[in-house]
Amino acid sequence: MDGIWSDEEKNVTKITKFLEKLRGYEDALDRKLGVESHSVERKLPEERNPFYARWSSQLTLFAFWIGSCTNLSSFVMGFLGWELGLDLRQNILVIVFGSVAGASVTSWCATLGPPTGLRQVSICRYSLGWYPSKAIAVLNVFQQIGWCASTAISGGQALSAFADARVGTGVGVVVCCVASLVFSLLGLKAVYQFMKYAWVAFVAVFVIVLAETARFADLAAPPSAVGASGSGAALTLFSIMYGAGACCAGYVSDFYVEYPVNMSKVNVFLLTFLGLCLSTWICAIPGAIVASALPNKPEWNDQYERGIGFLVQEIVYPYGLAKAMLFLMTLTTIGVNGASMYSAGLSVQQASRLLAIIPRFIWTILCFAAIIALSLAGSDQLQVFLQDFLSMLGYYATAVFVCLLIEHYVFRRGSIDNYKLEAWNIPELLPIGYAGGLAFVCGIVGAVLGMSTTWYNGVAAQLIGDSGGDIGNELCFVFTLAVYIPARFAERKLVGR
Repeated sequence: MDGIWSDEEKNVTKITKFLEKLRGYEDALDRKLGVESHSVERKLPEERNPFYARWSSQLTLFAFWIGSCTNLSSFVMGFLGWELGLDLRQNILVIVFGSVAGASVTSWCATLGPPTGLRQVSICRYSLGWYPSKAIAVLNVFQQIGWCASTAISGGQALSAFADARVGTGVGVVVCCVASLVFSLLGLKAVYQFMKYAWVAFVAVFVIVLAETARFADLAAPPSAVGASGSGAALTLFSIMYGAGACCAGYVSDFYVEYPVNMSKVNVFLLTFLGLCLSTWICAIPGAIVASALPNKPEWNDQYERGIGFLVQEIVYPYGLAKAMLFLMTLTTIGVNGASMYSAGLSVQQASRLLAIIPRFIWTILCFAAIIALSLAGSDQLQVFLQDFLSMLGYYATAVFVCLLIEHYVFRRGSIDNYKLEAWNIPELLPIGYAGGLAFVCGIVGAVLGMSTTWYNGVAAQLIGDSGGDIGNELCFVFTLAVYIPARFAERKLVGR
């Protein structure tokens, strides 16, 4: 037995030394390049990088969000209303109001980042509890991998069109993912520096698309989904647009921990909100216009069947400008995927203390491999991928938002002073998670009852029209709210924290 235990101890020692060696490499890169080797830990006010205290760096928050979300995947979202049977006016209205609702959720969650210095999963520990917050970390990873896959697919299609199909979409996906990986390994500051200037070019690309296509908008075509079915289609599109904006609620603070403690919450909210909303409108509304014109423009429809990149090449004139725009559209993948890979690595580390021992760059590389695999598998089904994936993103984000919001204003009285921030990683001083876990599960049950996707319609969703209507987020909100308040009162009274 002693020999067996000795061998096991030797193996553990070898693994420990190997991880320490990797940590040493990461620390060395942090000193030279600022790759943020200790990024899971709480950022104390005196430890924060002075770079983020400048007013220009605070404005970079707007550049970060508008640059990250101005991409071909957002453009493709504009086609979903047409696919669901809405007319152009209905499509645009739902795009606007759905994105406003989703962006509001993410923007409010962002306001907790600077004053706490904590990543979003760590903030969730104060409401959902120590153990349920681990589930949020896992869901964050799946969400970030899925979103990266969708943008990698669209970027790969753009690169394929740029190369006149001499490069396949699969190769384009790999190129986009590798470029994003480099930025994610360098850390958030590198992504911010890239977006600080690149967002202008990205926005210009889609403004040109709008200018080239606006005259072809078909405002006369009636909706194919009418009555209750039309209401169901509008609800489903609203869920998709809401999910696109709200999906970051589980990790948005990951990008804010370096900002000053006294940074205005209003500024944080508005910079995030405007970046998310404007980018969605700039991309999705031209997408809706192009979708409405497809029945009247057979040459557009032919290229649309080949891929979204070829459609852009067809609608933009002259040819040289179209090629330049396709190249820039490929670059739009880098920022959003770089930031998502960065945050995915953090989420893995926050799922377990054992996982936190392994350096972030290892988890980032593993997420990178998963993104490539998922992107290649779904490269020919981008719209279906977006429709199902984005609607599901909003469900867990809604449950997280409700718990954070009620905890902050009802149980913490709206003050960060009522959080024991020094206890962020001490489970004995944090809520266990009876209330948060129960409320979260009940919220997801509500979401399942109300969800409407291409592969499943919930019991409540089936009652709306012929094809169903997605009310998963609404039911999730109500169920989570109804359960969390009384359950949290009980938890605080019985457990004391």
